[in-house]
Amino acid sequence: MAEPFPNLRVAEARDAPAIQAIYAPYVRDTPISFETEVPGVGEIRRRIAATLATFPWLVWEEGGRVAGYAYASRHRERLAYQWSVDVSAYVHPDFQRRGIGGALYRELLAIVRRQGFVNAYAGIALPNEASVALHESVGFVPLCVYRNVGFKLGRWRDVGWWHCALGEPPAEPASPRAFADLARP
Repeated sequence: MAEPFPNLRVAEARDAPAIQAIYAPYVRDTPISFETEVPGVGEIRRRIAATLATFPWLVWEEGGRVAGYAYASRHRERLAYQWSVDVSAYVHPDFQRRGIGGALYRELLAIVRRQGFVNAYAGIALPNEASVALHESVGFVPLCVYRNVGFKLGRWRDVGWWHCALGEPPAEPASPRAFADLARP
């Protein structure tokens, strides 16, 4: 991966404690994540390893701290969906509004495009103006809203779905390349 930003790199197992610390308040205190229990560091480490076999997981490191991260994942299980990915990004509150989320997403989208994916999707628990602005700033457009799709923190929540076209769908697409194989010819 050519890194256009010196602070941006591929996540490693050693990043799990910092990633868990960023993610925990989103799970515990907000409807932004629909997880209801904060995953432990071991679970985050497992998720990083499982994700990197097929999809990118990036971190932004600043001053020796992981300031944010973004990753792609399978959109749906059925094989015909294989050319689409879901994406997520989280930034530590101390580093928000500094362009880190956008930088992470721009590189993440460039990588999944090189892998051969055609569409990226993002689910956003609503309302969330900051997340909507971030996604739209990197090319996502609103697609639909799932009404009352989840119950968290004492009330029903809507989730909006945003779409980013990564390129023209080929008539005869090859299967996307695994992230782990991307650097290989």
